[in-house]
Order: sequence, then structure tokens, then C-alpha cells
Amino acid sequence: MNKTWNNKAWFMVLPVLVLVAFSAVIPLMTVVNYSVQDTFGNNQFFWAGTDWFIELLESDRFWEALGRNLIFSVIILLIEVPLGIFIALNMPKKGLGVPFCLVFMSLPLLIPWNVVGTIWQVFGRVDIGLLGYTLFSMGVDYNYVSNVSDAWITLIVMDIWHWTSLVVLLCYAGLVSIPDAYFQAAKIDGASRWSVFRYIQLPKMKRVLLIAVLLRFMDSFMIYTEPFVVTGGGPGNSTTFLSIDLVKMAIGQFDLGPAAAMSLVYFLIILLFSWVFYTVMTSHDGETGKGGEQ
Repeated sequence: MNKTWNNKAWFMVLPVLVLVAFSAVIPLMTVVNYSVQDTFGNNQFFWAGTDWFIELLESDRFWEALGRNLIFSVIILLIEVPLGIFIALNMPKKGLGVPFCLVFMSLPLLIPWNVVGTIWQVFGRVDIGLLGYTLFSMGVDYNYVSNVSDAWITLIVMDIWHWTSLVVLLCYAGLVSIPDAYFQAAKIDGASRWSVFRYIQLPKMKRVLLIAVLLRFMDSFMIYTEPFVVTGGGPGNSTTFLSIDLVKMAIGQFDLGPAAAMSLVYFLIILLFSWVFYTVMTSHDGETGKGGEQ
């Protein structure tokens, strides 16, 4: 039986697509234009070709910042995803505790990024901050301004506090969508809690976990506001991620050509990693689905 597809609905979203394309393509074309030219001011530009891209890829500064970005994102994913799953599994599924837990989990997500950075900047200060003063009183030599390890720990804990709720809410949505018949059958078979999680809950959460991993990777890899407010990229360059280095290059040094080239490479790296994540996880999901059908 041949199906007739009605594509009239596309006309409803066409204005939005045109607006988004217009607002995205023009800035992108401007960046591409700057990336192949050089300027000495007075709106005079000179053709540079691929010089800025070659200089960028041969720069230790770029690769060091990229390495810091990857290390930070890997740490964030390894902590926030399992922690989010654990919290979602232990949240109530019925009763008055459900709305309370959902609201409580949503609160960190409502705080703007710059406010989060300011909160943790004050929170970690040794003189007036609750965390810094408490650690100092306990004899712990904590100072995120001058100590590299303390700066990294502060940024990681701050990101966990801010964004684990997103993973929790996504996992919780996947868990509550599982029909009760699965759990009743598992109870009759005498399945352990680990077996229920391994064979029922985790497979049903794979799609929301894919979304959670993609969102958290992209956001952690593009992080800028929080570390800029808390550490400013220091101490030294220890927390200077690609986003901070890009802003320093574009605004601080006014090197528009190299900054434009870096922004394009940065964009392509994010696009590549996101595509790899999505391809690997969806292909694994597809193989699992086929195995289940068999």
C-alpha cells in the first residue's frame, strides 16, 4: 500500500528556518571572510589565504588549550552521567515527593552562567567564602587563584553542581516512561535490582542518555563564562580553554584573522566530536534493538 506524504506542514516552519539560516549564515560568512584575510586597521584588508589556519595548527598554544578542553569534558562526562543516573534511580516515582524533587533538581539550571561563576568565585574565597574559609579553618591549603589543582577541582565541582540536574531530569523522564508491566514481570522472575537496571532500565534510558551525553559534551567543551569569571583562565594558562583563548585573541589582542580561523576550527571540532558521539551511540542502539528483536 502506497502512502501519501503531506508536506504542507513544512510551510508552517519555513519562516523560522529562513530566519535561523539568515541569522546563522551571515555571521558565519563574516568569520570565513576574516579567516582568510589580514588587516592593519582603517578597514583595510589583505589576502592571507590559509596562513592563519596553518599558523594555528602549528601552534602549541592551540593544542594545549584543546587538550585542556578534552580533559575537562571527559572528566565531566565520567562524573555527571553516572551521578545523574544514580540520582534519577533513587528519586520517587509517585507521591508528593515527585514535584518537590523535580523543582529542587531544576533550580541550578535556572541560574545564569555568569551568576554561577560569581557564586563560586565568592564561595571559594578564603577570606569571605564559606567553602574557602571552612577548608582554611580545617588546615587545608586551598586557593583556586594560585593553585592549579584547586582551580581545576573548583571548576569541576561547580560544573557538576550546575549541570548534573540536566542529566537527572532526562534520565528520570526515561525511567518514568517505562511501563509497570516490565517491573512486574521482573518481580515475578525474582530478578535482582542490578538485573532490573541492566536489562530494563538502562536499555530504556539509552535514547535520553544519548541526548544527555551530547548536550553535556557540547556545553562542557564550549565552556567559557564560568571559568572566565572564577579563574580568568589562570593560574597561568592552566584553565585557559579554547573559548577563553579565542576571546583573548579576538578582543584582547585584536587579532581578527587568527581568531576567526580558530573559531572555525573550534566549530568543526565540536561538530566532528558530536557526530562521532551520535554515530557510535545510535549504531550501538540499533544493534541492541536488532538483537532484542531476534
